Amino acid sequence: MDEQHPLTYRDAGVDIDAGNDLVSRIRPAVESTRRPEVLGGIGGFGGLVELPDGYRRPVLVAGTDGVGTKLRLAIETGRHQGVGTDLVAMCVNDVVVQGAEPLFFLDYYATSHLDVDTAAAVVQGIAAGCRDAGAALLGGETAEMPGMYADSDYDLAGFCVGVVEREQLIEGTTVTPGDVLIALPASGPHSNGYSLIRKILERHPGALDEMLDGESLTDHLMRPTRIYVTPALRLAEQVPVKAFCHVTGGGLPENLPRVLPEHCAAALERWQWPAVFDWLARAGNVERGEMLRTFNCGVGFVACVAAEDAERALEVLEEQGEAAWRLGEVVAAEDDTPRLTINGEAP
Repeated sequence: MDEQHPLTYRDAGVDIDAGNDLVSRIRPAVESTRRPEVLGGIGGFGGLVELPDGYRRPVLVAGTDGVGTKLRLAIETGRHQGVGTDLVAMCVNDVVVQGAEPLFFLDYYATSHLDVDTAAAVVQGIAAGCRDAGAALLGGETAEMPGMYADSDYDLAGFCVGVVEREQLIEGTTVTPGDVLIALPASGPHSNGYSLIRKILERHPGALDEMLDGESLTDHLMRPTRIYVTPALRLAEQVPVKAFCHVTGGGLPENLPRVLPEHCAAALERWQWPAVFDWLARAGNVERGEMLRTFNCGVGFVACVAAEDAERALEVLEEQGEAAWRLGEVVAAEDDTPRLTINGEAP
């Protein structure tokens, strides 16, 4: 190019027109998530939202997360909408752990060169997740940064704010030995452990087309993270929930002790792993303890209730269509007792 040629932002790799096109494309999806508390519309410098009516001592609960290297599989397989839902799920599931109703969500999408079709698919997945969680997609940011990413690469981050009445905040402080732990099933690996998954796939070229339980391995691995907001909040409305746990990176051994008091430990029973986790363990020769510390292994969310409330809790979850089961119980933690055991053994 001639050195005297007048340069434009497009010459530098940023297409403002593509950004405007994306806003037009995603407007209906964003509007579909609107809540009564939202003021204004898409396109402002900041999103505006009122606190819902009826709260006496509202507490705001905030969370942020990403999707991790599952994005690499999304790019390689062309399945972009699901990771948008993953992004929402990883944030709202954290917020609902403390009993908060997700109020609004913000997203950040960064790429080298904006592909409107890809970005629109991602945002449509984000909107689907927000509708499932009952949260308004209040706003977001699309950053086109040439030279920071490979041409087709992109990255995602999400931010969620929820609200809960102060007296209904779930903090885990009342958990005591004898309480029951109830598991809600995961839809797959969700958005954790994908660096190990990709390493396993490197050893097995073509494995994404293998069939497991009537679906391809790709279907299993790219299935979006489940959103537990509705069953969790409805359970908390009808049963005194002592603690919730979102099983994310680190699996049950790392996450469940986070919501238990220091004097308590979790004694879990064995459960049947979904086929995708059996495949990963075999294909990667991954030891059981490593599987449990990396993946959810089929348990996506856990509720802790008093023993006398356990049957009612299972009934409430069944009414929500949840195939929940009794995962184990809370026991006293001694100085030499692991914070979590499965059939009496530390993972």
